[in-house]
Amino acid sequence: MTRTPERDSARKSIFLFDMFKKILVAEDFDTYNVAIAEALKNFPIESEHVSYCDEALIRIKKGLQSEEPYELLISDLSFKPDDKRAMVKSGFALIKEAKRLSPDLRVIAYSIENRTHPIRQLFDELEIDGYVLKGRNNIPELKKAIQSVHQGKRYLSPEIAHLVQDRSLEEIEDYDVHLLKLLSNGTSQVDISLKFQKDNISPNSISSVEKRLNRLKTILEANNNVHLVAIAKDLGLI
Repeated sequence: MTRTPERDSARKSIFLFDMFKKILVAEDFDTYNVAIAEALKNFPIESEHVSYCDEALIRIKKGLQSEEPYELLISDLSFKPDDKRAMVKSGFALIKEAKRLSPDLRVIAYSIENRTHPIRQLFDELEIDGYVLKGRNNIPELKKAIQSVHQGKRYLSPEIAHLVQDRSLEEIEDYDVHLLKLLSNGTSQVDISLKFQKDNISPNSISSVEKRLNRLKTILEANNNVHLVAIAKDLGLI
């Protein structure tokens, strides 16, 4: 069948109408709100924009009560504090509570965060559907993300796709993160051992702490403890 401009236009219209109908955007910087508004412009979507996490949750609750729930949440991860008192202060907390209230809600995180651990947490623990890294390519990226998520696909900005595909961090446990935090605070291995014993955390012998640090250095390819702490910070583990 021959393709014509009219046929292509009709196909595009059909696609556009098969789209989210109600979207909530949580973003506190006007510049990025403009980019999101531009990305949504050509979609037949009802969108609402809020600057505070608390306000986003109020809207989500009202939508559920009126049986007109939001289908997609696009949220930043960090919100700059001001004089207004806030109960929910971060995009992480907002997404977690929003998913609790509305399990079917799709979520796209939109942030400058590019560290492995926080991004992996969003996908693995909060089960978000997409992640768009803020940058020069905002508008086309957001359009692709919205389309992909609507089609049931997961979307991740190409620049950071490898962070989610790399499964090496799965070997790192809560114990390791606690150990790394103490080490980053300048706590000696002897004092870490004593603290673990006091807090009833196992294993807690000095040799066990040393073995665990050596294991972490192998996983993260660190040359020494200072290098290990630096890598852990870069990855967002601590």
